[in-house]
Amino acid sequence: MRHRLIRATIALVALLAFSSLARAQQGLNNNMYNKLKESGPGGPAPKRDLTGSWAGPVAAQKGDDPSLTPEGQKLFSMNKPEAKFHVAGSNDAFVRTCDPLGFPRNIIFEIRGLSFATMPDRVIILNQYQRAWREIWTDGRELPKNVGGTGKDAPDPRYYGYSVGHWEGDNTFVVDTTGLDDKTWLSGAGYPHSIEAHVQERYTRPDHNDLQVSVTVDDPKLYTKPFVLGTASFRWLPSQDLEEQLCIPSEMLQYLQLIGEPGGGGLAPSK
Repeated sequence: MRHRLIRATIALVALLAFSSLARAQQGLNNNMYNKLKESGPGGPAPKRDLTGSWAGPVAAQKGDDPSLTPEGQKLFSMNKPEAKFHVAGSNDAFVRTCDPLGFPRNIIFEIRGLSFATMPDRVIILNQYQRAWREIWTDGRELPKNVGGTGKDAPDPRYYGYSVGHWEGDNTFVVDTTGLDDKTWLSGAGYPHSIEAHVQERYTRPDHNDLQVSVTVDDPKLYTKPFVLGTASFRWLPSQDLEEQLCIPSEMLQYLQLIGEPGGGGLAPSK
């Protein structure tokens, strides 16, 4: 949760003195996750079950360096990530006004807490950050093929897309997603995606206390080949209690007005 504006204002001088490296490093430690990393496997994993809450590392490990098509390069060049242009110069809607991270960005960033709920025909994935939830249908339906089309039956693109899932063996849950709103970015680096992008998550639970995920993107319109966007490991959370963590638009707008814009790239409020 972002600090109250008054605290940021009091600390203005110190904040503006921080380097870009300090900005990048701030908030990247999740003490809850760090405390659990050394605990044991906790026994065998239950079969075909991810139900419960998991602690994550805030940000996933970076995957492949994607190879862009000419159209992808054009769109990428128009994006101005915070790491390069600072808060004042960025056009990242999440950084500027707390717009939704969207998918798959929300499964590689601010992943310090995930929860899974299993229902007869779907799995619900809840992200701790922004309390964003997704329905992963497991009833055998196909993904929609005409998202964003002109037909009257064409569904609209979504920030978190349309998802279906299935189990491979007893320990790997595979999620396929498409129909993503192309206003969002794949990552904070500004990589774009098209509505036709196909994203696959693979959640593997090797034992009771460990969960691993890899995220692969296939978007032929903007990238020359599929690539791994990121990988992350989660740990079973014994307390099963995830705190509320929100990006609050009114506080961000006040921050930009008083600090971010005048400072030309001052340190953003911590999350």
